[in-house]
Amino acid sequence: MSTRPAASGGTTPAGPRWHRVIDSPLGPITLVLEADGRLSGLYLEGQRYRPVASDFGARDDRVAGDVVAQLDEYFAGSRTRFDLGLAPHGTAFQRRVWQGLTAIPCGSTTTYGALAASLGMGAGCGRAVGAAVGRNPISIVVPCHRVVGRDGSLTGYSGGLDRKRWLLRHEGAIPDAAA
Repeated sequence: MSTRPAASGGTTPAGPRWHRVIDSPLGPITLVLEADGRLSGLYLEGQRYRPVASDFGARDDRVAGDVVAQLDEYFAGSRTRFDLGLAPHGTAFQRRVWQGLTAIPCGSTTTYGALAASLGMGAGCGRAVGAAVGRNPISIVVPCHRVVGRDGSLTGYSGGLDRKRWLLRHEGAIPDAAA
């Protein structure tokens, strides 16, 4: 797929996109799909770094049936891993970090420093990794909510800490009492 440089330093698609809005336990979710059907965005309402609506393309509530089905299974507790074609737009560094997020198992957490180390980066890369995690355009499916602070604190979720807490509790990564 051809791309053009984006203002953020990443890439954006040159072709058409479509989006769909679905209901979820976390509120409305906007799904953005590329012309080839791959998921390039999953945005929560009010999410930090959410693109402007015109970047989502035309709305079509018939698209993304596979994404909706897998999200329904996830929210019902019967799916712990997603099997979808993904097309996140970002820098090479960001895409590397986002790929690393997909290796964090459901029901567990890691720290920004440990994620950096798992990617072969030095301990001083924790902040850069954290910035990339915060810009993840496909939340939930690319599980940025599973990254916590060095002391285990729930920090840095662009969808809001209440949603991060809900997701981690839903996955069994934190007990209900910690919520």
